[in-house]
Amino acid sequence: MAEQPVDERATPVRVPPAPAFEYYYVVQRPRVVVKRDLLPAFSVLSAISLFGLPVGWLWARLAPPQNVVAQQDGSLIPVTGESYHRLDGLMLFVLMGLGAGLITGIAVWLLRERRGPVVMLAATLGGAVAAYLAQLTGTGAAGSRYAVGSAPEVGDVVALAPVLETWWGVLAWPLGAALAYGCLAAWNGLDDLGRRLG
Repeated sequence: MAEQPVDERATPVRVPPAPAFEYYYVVQRPRVVVKRDLLPAFSVLSAISLFGLPVGWLWARLAPPQNVVAQQDGSLIPVTGESYHRLDGLMLFVLMGLGAGLITGIAVWLLRERRGPVVMLAATLGGAVAAYLAQLTGTGAAGSRYAVGSAPEVGDVVALAPVLETWWGVLAWPLGAALAYGCLAAWNGLDDLGRRLG
């Protein structure tokens, strides 16, 4: 068998020596900070709660009254189609709560140095307190706006103040805040949620 000719122009291949030991880099996951975030979380809860007052006042201005007719026996019968305004007032309150909750969740997310579950819980609880205050303020302001001065005569059409007959609407604000904050946290994808600046 003939020997293969050796190409003198070929460069020799150098094989690096095997390392004596291997390096292992252990990534430490950031821990949830509770103690340091308690005071900012209380501040977030308090600030969000105060926004329930203007939202309630705005609801009292936007919610439609229910027109009723005074009867002989003193009862008030709704004009045809006016009974739907009971649902309109509730749906308006729910939509305002959802909108305020989404804005709340986004605004709290922008507090980059405080991102985490503690501030998220504070935003959610603050939204619940704000919605409760909005319902109390809204029904009170609407009642004073559509107050009847004297007893109506038979056949008079009276505008009744809008009311919220259920407390389920209070859940819209905290759910909107938790949804917005949770979606932003899931979209972020970093273990520390980007808390560390620089």
